[in-house]
Amino acid sequence: MCTRDKLLFVVCLWVLPCLAQQPRAPDIEAQRVAMKKLAFLIGKWTGEARLQRGPGEPLVLDQTEKAQFKLDGLLLTIEGVGRTKPDGKPMLQAFGIVSYDDQAQTYRMRAFNDGRFLETEVKLLEGGAGITWGFTFGPIKTSSVMRISEAGDWTELTELTIGSQSPRKYMELRVSRSK
Repeated sequence: MCTRDKLLFVVCLWVLPCLAQQPRAPDIEAQRVAMKKLAFLIGKWTGEARLQRGPGEPLVLDQTEKAQFKLDGLLLTIEGVGRTKPDGKPMLQAFGIVSYDDQAQTYRMRAFNDGRFLETEVKLLEGGAGITWGFTFGPIKTSSVMRISEAGDWTELTELTIGSQSPRKYMELRVSRSK
């Protein structure tokens, strides 16, 4: 084997494994079809949120939610703002981006709140008019269930578990689609 053939052989040994590891092309159409299942969230919503921040009465907020598709239906953004009733100051602000991983066949959400972000899996509820998700950070675990009620309202319940304690209600939300 001549030097040129040896060099070509060595290059092929390096290049072929790299070609085999090329990322697959995403199935954009499968992603759009999956994301359309979340269309029940699209719109502007207003109502109330109740935060249970400790013993006693919950903090009641005027709540807005805005959900819209972006990137031609490949992303769903959700922005929620809860304002204190007496003075309208923002007390609860969250922004989430939901996408669909067609290879893993799962929805993923990256949520931002108070300068932090978390990533989690989102599951579509049976019947398709709701989602569930949760986060774990250290000994704290959250579990959230969001549904569209028979009346057409967006309802959400978030429970908080600390260590081995029983889950307790952290937030309840009920908003209606704005006209």
